[in-house]
Amino acid sequence: MLYYLPTGCRLRNPVLNRDKRNGENMRVVKEAEERKNEILDVAERLFGEKGFDNTSTNDILEEIGIARGTLYYHFKSKEDILDAMIERMTEQLLAKASAIAAKSEIPILQRITLTILALNVNNEAGREVMKQVHRPQNALMHQKLQEKLLSGVNPIMTGLLLEGIEQGLCYTDHPAEAIEMVMLYSNTAFDDLMEYSEAERTEKIDAFIYNTERLFGMECGSMRDVILPVFEKNGSL
Repeated sequence: MLYYLPTGCRLRNPVLNRDKRNGENMRVVKEAEERKNEILDVAERLFGEKGFDNTSTNDILEEIGIARGTLYYHFKSKEDILDAMIERMTEQLLAKASAIAAKSEIPILQRITLTILALNVNNEAGREVMKQVHRPQNALMHQKLQEKLLSGVNPIMTGLLLEGIEQGLCYTDHPAEAIEMVMLYSNTAFDDLMEYSEAERTEKIDAFIYNTERLFGMECGSMRDVILPVFEKNGSL
């Protein structure tokens, strides 16, 4: 049986229409993600310049030039922005650590050191975020950050430690626990390292080297020649 379409009618192609809708949805999602990152970028800079408490949502709105409704579409409050910043910062730190750990041309002890240090923030915005995280009222946020960092860095550092063991430079029966202890100590000791006097910084770095060597089963003094140049380059000594 033959069917005839009335004049002016067109057949719709469901596949083409579906692809078009999918393309439009992807564009909307991409634009929303770009706007969200723009808000985080501006908030991060303002928090670093003015401090979290002295930065209002109005400051962020005016800097970007968006309506309040656009901001609230992505974040319900300034605290939500901070939480998202922590999430993004953690992902960036882990990506940086992973990239360093993968550079097999770098000697293993130096890679271990650089990977640990890569997980510590070293800019004003990052320090302001960590300042907020360490407040008593943000204890849950701090716990979330620690758990995400430790779960992300454990496989990275385990790979490095096993490589050190294969080379006869490290030895431990408890690699996961040793890594957790070193990471927790480094986060505590180095977050605000520049606020200490030179003598205090030297003492903290000496203690870090001493304890890391023992936890990772390294020969005494094996990390000193590797780690001190890194701190000197970063201006920590």
